[in-house]
Amino acid sequence: MDKHSKIPSKTEKMKMLYEAKAEDVEFSAAEADMDDLEAQVRSQQADKRQLHEILQEEQKEVD
Repeated sequence: MDKHSKIPSKTEKMKMLYEAKAEDVEFSAAEADMDDLEAQVRSQQADKRQLHEILQEEQKEVD
């Protein structure tokens, strides 16, 4: 998507965020221990914070 063509929707931004993550490991819930589960929760929280920052920056550009 050309960044000047339109403002991406929240869904498009979430897709871009997940596509940007370079994960080369597989997660198996059956094999996960508490540390793995806690790390996954922290990762999801970090993704939400990053998306929030992206949305704030884009809102500033629009205003």
